Amino acid sequence: MIQDIAPKKFDNHYVEMEPGAEDWILIYREREVLCRFENGQIRYPKLKEIIDEHMDPDLTYLFSVSGEHFFLLKEGLDIAPEGYGWETSSVFRTARPRYLAFAGITGEQLDEWYRANRFCGRCGRPMTPDFAERMMRCRECGNTVYPKICPGVIVAVTDGNRLLLTKYAPREGRTVNYALVAGFTEIGETLEETVAREVMEEVGLKVKNIRYYKSQPWSFTSTLLCGFFCEVDGDTRITLDTDELSVGQWFEREEIPMEDDGVSLTREMIGVFKAGKEKDF
Repeated sequence: MIQDIAPKKFDNHYVEMEPGAEDWILIYREREVLCRFENGQIRYPKLKEIIDEHMDPDLTYLFSVSGEHFFLLKEGLDIAPEGYGWETSSVFRTARPRYLAFAGITGEQLDEWYRANRFCGRCGRPMTPDFAERMMRCRECGNTVYPKICPGVIVAVTDGNRLLLTKYAPREGRTVNYALVAGFTEIGETLEETVAREVMEEVGLKVKNIRYYKSQPWSFTSTLLCGFFCEVDGDTRITLDTDELSVGQWFEREEIPMEDDGVSLTREMIGVFKAGKEKDF
């Protein structure tokens, strides 16, 4: 999946650090990232490529990957360095090397969080970064805000040799590919309760034998996805929520029209079922 960057190691421990000339600088604007491609490999600007003696940029340390440091240029750039251009964040799904793609999408999640928390949601005063941990603090009322992480579930609903696949209803920014039932956890719910509720709401089915598979950080939506396998309980007739979905369909194992793309938890879980390994979890 997109976060699987071994043998590289992601380190998100927050420290106060001054950037060096060879450190990566991540720059975003409206769901786009400044980058270039060199021999098919994604590259971001280095500090030495964007800074001169007349600049005093607002740089924030983000994280490191096996000793390579990544910083965020909060205010962006008016003019891109020679050879660089703007790409939509969908480029991270396929870009190589994988660790730089993962760094790019994780950096975008933090950029969105910083932009959304410039002012206090309690009193409206300016927020300032804390220097002991990654947090924004209001010096007036003491309000503190940590990076946004939304828990959600991906659900593989099975019926013997069949898997339920869905497609979202048409909406800007949504994929039109087959997917699994998915949704966000609501206040007061366990993840298992979210599984049962989302399946009932989206396709009108009861489920049983809910089993955790694994999780995935999905920075495209600031989400921590938790994957579950479960079995349909009783009636298998689908009642589709047409506000959310355009398709809900049972597929025999050998007829599933998708393969694991090495990026998403959804595709990996579909691949697990297709290979007949869902009972291992």
